[in-house]
Amino acid sequence: MTRCRAALLALLTMVALSPAASPAMAARADEGPEQIVNGTFDAGTAPWWGTANLTLSVDEGRLCADIPGGTANPWDVIIGQDGIPLVAGETYAYRFAASATPAKVGRALIQLPVDPWTQYLSAAPELSVPGDDHSYTFTAPVSLPNAQVVFQLGGSAEPWRFCMDDVSLKGGAEPEEYEPDTGPRVRVNMVGYLPAGPKKATVVTTGTTALEWELRNAEKQTVARGRTTPRGVDASSGENVHTLDFSSYRKPGRGYTVTADGETSRPFDIAADLYDGLPVDALKFYYTQRSGIEILDALRPGYGRSAGHAGVAPNQGDVEVPCQPGVCDYTLNVKGGWYDAGDHGKYVVNGGISVHQLMSAYERNKAAFADGQLDIPESGNGVPDVLDEARWEQEFLLSMQVPDGEPDAGMAHHKIHDQNWTGLPLLPHLDPQPRELHPPSTAATLNLAATAAQAARLFTPYDAAFAARNLEAARKAWAAAKADPERYADPADGVGGGAYNDADVSDEFYWAAAELFITTGEKEFEEFVLGSPHHTGDVWRDRGFDWGNTAQLGRLELATVPNTIPDRGRVRRSVIEGADKYLAVQKAHPYGLPYNPPDFDWGSNNLVLNNLVVVATAYDLTGRETYRAAVREGMDYLLGRNALNQSYVTGYGEVASKNQHSRWYARQLDPALPNPPRGTLAGGPNSAIQDPVAQRLLQGCKPQFCYIDDIESWATNELTINWNAPLAWVAAFLADGGRRSDCRVRYSGHGSWPGGFIAQVVIENTGRQSVDGWSLRWSWLGGQRVKEGWGVKLAQSGSVVTATGLGWNDQIKPGRSVTFGFAGTGGAGPDPAPEVFHLNGERCA
Repeated sequence: MTRCRAALLALLTMVALSPAASPAMAARADEGPEQIVNGTFDAGTAPWWGTANLTLSVDEGRLCADIPGGTANPWDVIIGQDGIPLVAGETYAYRFAASATPAKVGRALIQLPVDPWTQYLSAAPELSVPGDDHSYTFTAPVSLPNAQVVFQLGGSAEPWRFCMDDVSLKGGAEPEEYEPDTGPRVRVNMVGYLPAGPKKATVVTTGTTALEWELRNAEKQTVARGRTTPRGVDASSGENVHTLDFSSYRKPGRGYTVTADGETSRPFDIAADLYDGLPVDALKFYYTQRSGIEILDALRPGYGRSAGHAGVAPNQGDVEVPCQPGVCDYTLNVKGGWYDAGDHGKYVVNGGISVHQLMSAYERNKAAFADGQLDIPESGNGVPDVLDEARWEQEFLLSMQVPDGEPDAGMAHHKIHDQNWTGLPLLPHLDPQPRELHPPSTAATLNLAATAAQAARLFTPYDAAFAARNLEAARKAWAAAKADPERYADPADGVGGGAYNDADVSDEFYWAAAELFITTGEKEFEEFVLGSPHHTGDVWRDRGFDWGNTAQLGRLELATVPNTIPDRGRVRRSVIEGADKYLAVQKAHPYGLPYNPPDFDWGSNNLVLNNLVVVATAYDLTGRETYRAAVREGMDYLLGRNALNQSYVTGYGEVASKNQHSRWYARQLDPALPNPPRGTLAGGPNSAIQDPVAQRLLQGCKPQFCYIDDIESWATNELTINWNAPLAWVAAFLADGGRRSDCRVRYSGHGSWPGGFIAQVVIENTGRQSVDGWSLRWSWLGGQRVKEGWGVKLAQSGSVVTATGLGWNDQIKPGRSVTFGFAGTGGAGPDPAPEVFHLNGERCA
């Protein structure tokens, strides 16, 4: 979900959950008139009503009902009262006493009484057996003569008993003052720091002169000390802060803390394997986002569920989905793919950048990803799991292409989702809404062209037929987009799903042309790339790249994937210039943040990560330590070194986001459901605070404080496929360490013929130590294969080649070299020389 959905969601899902109001606040509310009729049930049950499966009665002065079991949704069982007047801008105190036998979680709503059932307050009270008092406040966004107070009590497999009393709704309440719990004033990366990397913390203090700090180990022994550097007032948080630097301390250990200004940080580790698990966890997120397939509890304990939108009642798709009225007269089978975010929609433009970044992480270092790594149903098929996961989405993108013979053939439908918005929680297989294909768009068509061109080269070694299918689809999409270059998504098309509108697709054209050129080497795409203003312009936005700004993807691909674009040296220098820009921002920021606009965007955490992708790429291109250190420091912000003193990645850090907006990771609303899986990124601070929870609690927030870990705060706390993608990319970069070896490799062609070639490789030892036993690894662009070698032993898995010495030549002394050669077969497209070589696991210059 992105900001383009905010306007509609503000109308359709206006939710304002509040913690319990204070007694003083409730007392002040007693001054307003009572809006509830017969809230003490002294006059029986009228005018309260219940759904047909209930019998309401008064028991010891309380309204009680036996709630039937076997219902699927909260709204299957309701007790309510109609005709409640609300006044726009008025703050109300809502109170009631309730019990449940056995204990349950209910839904307490004040809402519009007709479709779309706009909710002005939504609470999820935990109902105990003895009973408790519950109090909430909310500010009405509209005047309404006939609002509805309801208790949604369905969704339980077993029957239970519900009772309530003293229901009250009065105006004149004081708006709640929200104060986030930020813990100790010393802010650190709560996961930890790499031994050889930067180790910085931020201290919130009123002090303006340097302060003493101490680093202590788990035994409370002081192992390092120093003085802070005052940084003044940080505009992004409004806080006066200092920074402290303990980078010189490198001893691995668990449970370190930093103390400064009388405050002690939360604990953290110093360890070389700190990030080894994060790439896998970030990628495992995608399996539980899958549509159209049963999620196996054996593979994801606690997350098992039935297949969603597989054409089984009550679902009404996705195996035969019609278009919106007037858009087309055919249906498509678009089963599969990933649910975009916390709802059940699937979008080509957001799916495009997401699947691209997963494939890009693989293409950067193919040997880092293995079959069986992610424990998914395809594990064990001989294909790296990350490609299997990417294929699940890519198959969906292909299915969204308009078929041959139809109007707009070759274009891609922009999206597919429910006809109307649904509530929370709602498991995918229980979604009853009709599904619709939305009109094709040029943006979606170019996303398909780009990802299909990329998939064509990456899948060639594993499934030549699938690769060919992708290339054919990419060519059709490119031709269709050129023939209809201004088919834009309607910004008003946001009922049931986000609009994802984009009125400038020149960047998508550039990205798609770059991918097609890399894969095919053809002149048409080269000329388009060279003629695009994005090829030479400054594409490095302060706010980072995202689904609506994709020229950066083309630039990064041309800089890193072997190709023959004539000005490739300039392209690479431009990436380094972009990284330098983000380095300057990070250096100036007291929280080490490589992102600092005056207001933070929707999904700001994803933009932080995409800026880190640019910096990490500069390290790959140059080997300069300053870039690698900057990526490591940038991750500190996401894992706790921030104004809120929390990690934004579920399961990482002592205090971490866990209530991201989702219809099925909804434990905050239903204890029977899980929190999001470990490794799930929260969207992060968003200055626009579009949802009612954020609007009520975060008014006037400084950018870093515009966040709340509440399932109803979809503007600040949603999860999405395009936010976890750069998390996986950057985590993979951090996990591989980026180590460099003292070696230089020269690869040269020594003749070629149709379908074959001969190459020679020279490995030079540029260090001071002898290399005793060597293994050299590289990857082909696509379908090339090594055959016969001389002076070497060769092995190939997919497109990854490993060459090892033969005993008589497996030692390389300082300043000396070893040479070997081989014959190979070419792929279907261009056969550029490999550019990245790893000697004994470490990258050569």
